[in-house]
Amino acid sequence: METGVTTELYPRERVGLVQEATAKAGLGAVLLTPGPDLRYATGYDAKQLERLTCLAVPAEGEPFLIVPRLELPAAQASPAGSLGVELVPWDETEDPYALTAARLPAGLAEVGVADRMWAVMALRFRAALPGAEQVAAGSVLRELRIRKSAAEVEALREAGAAIDRVHRRVPGFLKAGRTEREVGRDIADAIIAEGHAQVDFVIVGSGPNGANPHAELSDRVILPGEPVVVDIGGTMPSGYCSDSTRNFCVGEPPAGYLAYFAVLAEAQRASSEAVRPGATPEEVDAAGRDIIAAAGYGEHFFHRTGHGIGLESHEDPYIVAGNREPLEPGMAFSIEPGIYPGPHGARIEDIVVCTEDGHEPMNVTERGLVIVE
Repeated sequence: METGVTTELYPRERVGLVQEATAKAGLGAVLLTPGPDLRYATGYDAKQLERLTCLAVPAEGEPFLIVPRLELPAAQASPAGSLGVELVPWDETEDPYALTAARLPAGLAEVGVADRMWAVMALRFRAALPGAEQVAAGSVLRELRIRKSAAEVEALREAGAAIDRVHRRVPGFLKAGRTEREVGRDIADAIIAEGHAQVDFVIVGSGPNGANPHAELSDRVILPGEPVVVDIGGTMPSGYCSDSTRNFCVGEPPAGYLAYFAVLAEAQRASSEAVRPGATPEEVDAAGRDIIAAAGYGEHFFHRTGHGIGLESHEDPYIVAGNREPLEPGMAFSIEPGIYPGPHGARIEDIVVCTEDGHEPMNVTERGLVIVE
């Protein structure tokens, strides 16, 4: 079993829940190839290869996991190996799509295919299951994944604590005269050193690059007096993700920056405090956005307030105008308003989990501006 992966995080009954959801959705089966849905169902972080790996979950009958014989040891060593699901290896001269189809009930009218399934694989399944209409399986898995279990929340706490430790090390990397790329390389090393299995992204937006929410690392030299937006995240050995943004300045900040940063901090607090069961993502978005707009910075906040997080950095629910689905305990997402006037910018981001009576932040490092001398 992978380091940090527990039976509580990937319980044996998870596949059964997928099967129940498949039947409830009126599908004959769902077919999950490597990706977050397969990992959610089985704990198996399978490689995406040209050789088919697929968990087949019929609405009626026994689920099974088709794996290339070359990958059978990896599947057996993963949590999937202890779930009681039959592992069905296939050899190089066999057709795994035909093998899958032969083991499924005949005459399926509709099957769900993994959202991340390669098109070439979906087409092969279409040929192997003639007459079966394909729909996205993500709509089935969404209802299970959107509410995190206690074990999943604990995994997100561990991810949040790990990325918090990285943010605490950032002042040691930020120096005038260094490039964004040099600082980013040190941060990436720290993300791994602090417990992540992989680096998902590193944004070091200095000066005008801080006004680009998705700025790429560049060879731009960080100058004295420049604000720097640091947005970082990774995936833990558990499979669960971190994502947090903090703001730094090398020396004294420029004129005007502190004024809008104070507005941003108030907005981020307001959106966080609006999180509670029954509140809508639209209301959470508006709680902070209205403050930013009232202060005259509305045009400089041009993205949603947040995104869900779990086995993916971005998943449901999305904290945005128009989303009126009531929040429920266990839903996890970012609260990350930003203000980007142009010469520089700022964003404050925490991951929060909706609780029975409010919210719990997964990130606890200082949210205020950190001055680096």
